[in-house]
Amino acid sequence: MNISESSTTRQRWWERPRNDTGNKVTVVLGAQWGDEGKGKVVDLLATESDLVCRCQGGNNAGHTVVVEGKEYDFHLLPSGIINPKSICNGVVIHLPGLFEEAENNEKKGLKGWEKRLIVSDRAHLVFDFHQVVDGIQETQRQATEGKIIGTTKKGIGPTYASKASRIGLRVCDLLGDFKEFSTKFKNLVKQYQSMYSSLTVDTESQLKKLKEYGERLRPMVRDGVYYMYEALHGPPKRILVEGANAALLDIDFGTYPFVTSSNCTVGGACTGLGIPPLNIGEVYGVSKAYTTRVGIGAFPTEQLNATGELLQTRGHEVGVTTGRKRRCGWLDLVILKYAHMINGFTAIALTKLDILDVLDEIKVGVAYKINGKRIPHFPANMELLHKVEVEYETFPGWKSDTSAARKWNNLPQKAQNYIRFVENHIGVPIKWVGVGKSRECMIQMF
Repeated sequence: MNISESSTTRQRWWERPRNDTGNKVTVVLGAQWGDEGKGKVVDLLATESDLVCRCQGGNNAGHTVVVEGKEYDFHLLPSGIINPKSICNGVVIHLPGLFEEAENNEKKGLKGWEKRLIVSDRAHLVFDFHQVVDGIQETQRQATEGKIIGTTKKGIGPTYASKASRIGLRVCDLLGDFKEFSTKFKNLVKQYQSMYSSLTVDTESQLKKLKEYGERLRPMVRDGVYYMYEALHGPPKRILVEGANAALLDIDFGTYPFVTSSNCTVGGACTGLGIPPLNIGEVYGVSKAYTTRVGIGAFPTEQLNATGELLQTRGHEVGVTTGRKRRCGWLDLVILKYAHMINGFTAIALTKLDILDVLDEIKVGVAYKINGKRIPHFPANMELLHKVEVEYETFPGWKSDTSAARKWNNLPQKAQNYIRFVENHIGVPIKWVGVGKSRECMIQMF
């Protein structure tokens, strides 16, 4: 057979059908500035999942889940820990915080978590001094710039900085040669003390505690890459990835510098868990029916008035991790469309619709203007974002209680109109509508 015959009669390798790439992963992500109700959506999906994974962030995240009247608060543990097996990979782990969180939730009824939790040996460790440094850095920002970022002071930023500087320590280091780990830990402390003269660390006491925590953790540790590969390519499994924080807090695509220290967008699932992009299936974005933000930074649709206070009060808008009051404003479809550009949402969960029940009218931000002219993009520059004028669409309120609704047809027509407008404007179907705290309050549309 000559070359010409080969090219015409044999199928080229790149034209052949691809082999099955394995199980698909469903990813749940925040579409605003966090606190959208991701934990509730994850808990709902976890009841039918075999594996639930956290892929980035640390205990700066805060997810509240209500099951059978019991309220659980999760920061490091995946919200799905109530149901199937869970894995922490790509996260940064503060071991005292992890065990304290587990013990607090045990008192509320969480059982057997240590048999379901799997921790990647590649996960980086957050040390107590990272948290102290986080606070020092905020104090320095206030002194030099007159403003702070508004971090949770959980040490997440300094830990990711250690990771990026290639001086961080991981779970595999802690569970390896402890003498070698101790040397590296002491060197890391010295490096931070050279940068922050006020930092004091009792290294021997810290190492003693870390050794104890390491032994408690050891039965839960696996090679995360191999574990995920086997989950993807073994028998059929329903795998759920739980994002922390949200698109507008992403280190690359968020409202920098008022962001977190990790990638909270869909790429974080791949880099945090070692999942090939081909294995990403459904990508669900979670958004409130209005907008909230914790800490400082631009917030175009913020309402510094009675409406904002009403949303804050009715929505009980207080951060799970920090206890800070959340800033509140109208739903901003500019940021939702921007989040969709980055993540490619296949569906949206719209939560806390019931908070809007008492309003006479409801506004939705649909565009930004600078000097009276619409801008076609979401600004990267924060000074520019502070200057935008928001163009709103106004809807009549439905003025009736939606908290008992369990089906689409139970919602008032005006509420349905509001939801359909949001859906059509961002070009993504709304799969769930939340009208209360518990998983039973999520209306599934399709």
